[in-house]
Amino acid sequence: MDVLSEVLKAVKLDGAVFFHGEFAAPWCAQEPDAETMASYLPTQAGHIIIFHLLLEGRGYIRLGDEDRAVPLTAGDIIILTQGDAHYMGNGPPVTPVDTSLQIRQILAEGRMMSQLAGGGEITKLICGYLTCDAQLCRVVLAGLPAMLKVNIRDTPSGHWLENTLRYSVDHAEASGPGGAAVIAKLSEALFVETLRRYIAQLPHTETGWLAGVRDPDVGKALALLHQRPAQPWTIATLAAEVGVSRSVLAERFQHFLADTPIGYLTRWRLHLAAQLLTSTSKSVAEVAGDIGYESEPSFNRAFKREFNLPPARFRAQSKASLAGNGAVSRQDHRSAPAR
Repeated sequence: MDVLSEVLKAVKLDGAVFFHGEFAAPWCAQEPDAETMASYLPTQAGHIIIFHLLLEGRGYIRLGDEDRAVPLTAGDIIILTQGDAHYMGNGPPVTPVDTSLQIRQILAEGRMMSQLAGGGEITKLICGYLTCDAQLCRVVLAGLPAMLKVNIRDTPSGHWLENTLRYSVDHAEASGPGGAAVIAKLSEALFVETLRRYIAQLPHTETGWLAGVRDPDVGKALALLHQRPAQPWTIATLAAEVGVSRSVLAERFQHFLADTPIGYLTRWRLHLAAQLLTSTSKSVAEVAGDIGYESEPSFNRAFKREFNLPPARFRAQSKASLAGNGAVSRQDHRSAPAR
């Protein structure tokens, strides 16, 4: 799993809890999508992943455009990798409550607790979101379904995470300085634990990036490439460090990722470069050197093939887009109803 840790460090994962809910059946909540959530946040959030942890009781969840409801029990964590709009509830059908305005107020006021009272069985939830770099997180998210459900109560680590997050949320207002940072780190750890459990449960016939992570040879090669992306790797040097022949490594990579090791590395380097261009003031030449290119012209050509723009223009357009979205987000945030 080292490669998973390396990638998640690079994508700048950050987490927060926005909702600590207690609902009495029958109830149904219509939850907004990630784009709507982003408009309530004070800064540009990149890609938003929504999660829900069921603490007590039962319930169901279904994506907004699907009829099938997925049953939920205590200990289930649900991750909406693409931040899709969805419904959650328990009990016989009732008119859904649109929580968009409520979440907007919660985010604006910094509070988390909310209740829907139906008079029946109690369901308790912790709801949160994670943000990550939109370019780099595609590596992980491309191998995941839109909605991922895992129960975390059957291992000591998952049980500890649930209890610790629950305690931290319950005492958030009294925790003082650093409380939000603790909750953020626990949210991230919960996400990583869920991914680990998901990878471990994948069928042996599965292919793709996440299945490749689990393969001993491909996983080790991916870890090396992500740990040292600027190193002048060749298929020979990589295979030697993994401890297999070049032909075996090439075949395993092709089987799981439909790519060559060097082709994969090239794309990852360029996405790292895109992140550096938009998040730092480094020159194009410095960025090229940081990701392993000795020649700025060759970097420019490779970058343009990947993003259809030369690096300097990509930086200018990305920063202009971020500034515009940030202005809209801040305006929306300020206009949240006062209480």
